[in-house]
Amino acid sequence: MTLAVTALGQQAAVAAEGPCVASAENACINGTIRTAAGDPAVGVVLTVEGEGEEVTATTGADGRWSASVATPGTYSVTLDEATLPAGETLRDPAANPREVTVELGATRPALFPLGASSGEPAPQATSDPGGGEEPDDTAAEPGDEPAGVGTSSGGGVTMNRFVQQLVSGLVFGLLLALASVGLSLIYGTTGLSNFAHGEQVTLGGIFAYMGVQFFDLPLVLAGVIAVALAAATGWFQDAAIWQPLRRRNVGLTQAMIVTIGFSMALQYIFQFFFGGGPLRIVTATPTSVALGPVRVTEQTIASVIIALVTLAGVSYFLLRTRSGRATRAVSDNAALAAASGISVNRVIRLVWTLGAGLAGLGGVLLGLYLGAARWNSGGALLLLMFAAVTLGGLGAAFGALAGSIVIGLVVELSSLWIPSDMRYGAALVILILVLLLRPQGILGRATRVG
Repeated sequence: MTLAVTALGQQAAVAAEGPCVASAENACINGTIRTAAGDPAVGVVLTVEGEGEEVTATTGADGRWSASVATPGTYSVTLDEATLPAGETLRDPAANPREVTVELGATRPALFPLGASSGEPAPQATSDPGGGEEPDDTAAEPGDEPAGVGTSSGGGVTMNRFVQQLVSGLVFGLLLALASVGLSLIYGTTGLSNFAHGEQVTLGGIFAYMGVQFFDLPLVLAGVIAVALAAATGWFQDAAIWQPLRRRNVGLTQAMIVTIGFSMALQYIFQFFFGGGPLRIVTATPTSVALGPVRVTEQTIASVIIALVTLAGVSYFLLRTRSGRATRAVSDNAALAAASGISVNRVIRLVWTLGAGLAGLGGVLLGLYLGAARWNSGGALLLLMFAAVTLGGLGAAFGALAGSIVIGLVVELSSLWIPSDMRYGAALVILILVLLLRPQGILGRATRVG
């Protein structure tokens, strides 16, 4: 038994590799275990299970433990009573295991007080107004969270956590830019605010999920097929809906209302066929890599490389190719471009196809980065896309990239000080402030009114 416990403890030490730091791609479950006399309980082994994951953690010299999970949901935390210090027992054995519900970017405690039973149930974590959960005073002392780990309301801000969130913001901004650039191109060439663009992001994640989970395709192949299918849906949408509406001279307001209805219809179709739960493209826990004080997964590194190469390719397309120059000409002045011999409808068809493909790629990479795709994941990000496009300058593709980076940084860094549930709101506040000072956006051109 002793050898088994020792081996399990060593396995946990390898898995832990230091305190967990919550970010956009993981959540933390933590706690501190003390003996009845108040001393740290060292070497106690806990197992966290749920959502297809199993993580083992061991208390350190200060009695603290933490575990990182990659998927939001409910987890069962079990304390191995055989590893408790001699003479120690759980105050409430019936409360072992405990269930903890977590969200990405948040930290939640799981409490296991020791000592003689007082006849009352062991205290549970209570929710604070900021969305985090704080231990009861009878079960833990202030400051019992692992160093560098705060709740979703921003407690425990350290330099390491700041750098972690800074990197997360850059990553999130780059992935958001894939969808925002397509949205900006569509607006620039047609003047249409496409409220169904978020569903193109969702569609990319769902296609990748189906390829991996239903057809057992390799992740890379499933991702390529997902992007190709997403691009094909963009071509089909313009051919079946938007070009006929343009031919009938339907106004932009009416067309925008069509996109809103189309968005709602697609969301409920996704929910009907795939349910409301998370759709994990890859069920295996991703491998983490330590880059100084920052921990990222190998999937995230690959996603960033793919996003950078893709955005560089879009830049080359717009600046160096004939079709790209035609796209910019239509965006600047469609009537003049048509008079110059450019087929405006052909350019718009290309833009719809390219924009939908970029959104699909964003959906695949965001599904991997956030742990899962959902029926409404694109819709939840739609306001951030519009904020990025508006902030960067309406119709400016490079402005959408700059705006996405700003929005990504604001979203992730704001969670250091405010509840994570409000971080998207912080991005919209920044948008309002910037537009009050520079209405044309970061890279937009000032226009004379009146």
